[in-house]
Amino acid sequence: MTFVMGPALLFCPADRPERYQKAAERADAVILDLEDAVAPADKQRARGAILAQLGGAGDGPELDPSRTIVRINPAGTEEFGKDLHCLAHTPYRTVMLAKAESADQLAALKDFHVIALCETAIGILNAPAIAAAPNVVALMWGAEDLLASLGGTSSRTDDGGYRAVALQARSTVLLAARAFGKEAVDAVYVNIPDLDGLAVEAADAVASGFSSKACIHPTQAGVVRGAYAPSGVDIAAARELLRAAATAGSGVFQFNGKMIDGPILKHAEATLRRAGADV
Repeated sequence: MTFVMGPALLFCPADRPERYQKAAERADAVILDLEDAVAPADKQRARGAILAQLGGAGDGPELDPSRTIVRINPAGTEEFGKDLHCLAHTPYRTVMLAKAESADQLAALKDFHVIALCETAIGILNAPAIAAAPNVVALMWGAEDLLASLGGTSSRTDDGGYRAVALQARSTVLLAARAFGKEAVDAVYVNIPDLDGLAVEAADAVASGFSSKACIHPTQAGVVRGAYAPSGVDIAAARELLRAAATAGSGVFQFNGKMIDGPILKHAEATLRRAGADV
């Protein structure tokens, strides 16, 4: 099974099966959340809900395994073992490991494709080793759990921007993921009504190199998808630049008053790939 990452990943509480299909329809992939979105007393019921919807026996059609992620509880916890027991009876083989902190934790997940969620101080510092694990397909970072692990109170300043330590964590996870050829997922934007702020942050995620951004509400998915979809002007400009490069031959050349070299051409190629166009 080939997992389809896509730009917009939408969290859905696993104990709310009536929301599964709506989440799957609105986003590129749905994350059935067995961790923070589910109260401790409801976790077993949430696992039951995942099992119940298989074969269309629940509140909607069975979810597509190639577009479904299950966020499981941290390694070493009792809930982690129960989550794996549940997943053994499902077709879902892509998991998001909450609070991933070391490469050793990935051994118990050798039969899964893993999105490692680095959201503690030790997890951020160990991001390169985690990214190097062969069953890790992507890294994601989390701001609020990180600040909590540091003893802080908020990941953002009064103007809505990230604090310096959060920005460092974001960059560390992105660099670690890309250094080992893995995908990188940007953290959620928790101010749900502020779609303009989300659009700005999603645009920065695109420009910085994140392959996806996680969402916590269906209205956010469309905004993220919009940020990742190049405009017609962007596509035309990228094609024009690449045509000029083919004419210029190898080496540095000037185009529309700007110096063009290899990295700039790769930016243009990335724009066409996001558009689903031929490079």
